[in-house]
Amino acid sequence: MSVYERARRHALKMLLGVAIGVVFIIAVDLWIGHSSIAFAIVIFALFMANIGILGFNCPNCRKNLFFYRGVLMLPWPNKICGRCKTDLTKEPWKGK
Repeated sequence: MSVYERARRHALKMLLGVAIGVVFIIAVDLWIGHSSIAFAIVIFALFMANIGILGFNCPNCRKNLFFYRGVLMLPWPNKICGRCKTDLTKEPWKGK
């Protein structure tokens, strides 16, 4: 599986996590009323789940697939490395 496919799966899992978080906040709001604690729990859980994003790097130059120009974070991984122009959709052992 290519690094792009693994990063794409991570992005989809994070999207599912956001959806579950929204449902959780709405459920807590309906059950006990407005609660900042439910929001804080969801934010913390999403932050902890997203730490893995730092492991999706270009195999050649180690640039992260989710970062644009070093500072801006993208919601979807790059298919081509912005630094060395490697096609990240291909598996490294199958050639470029």
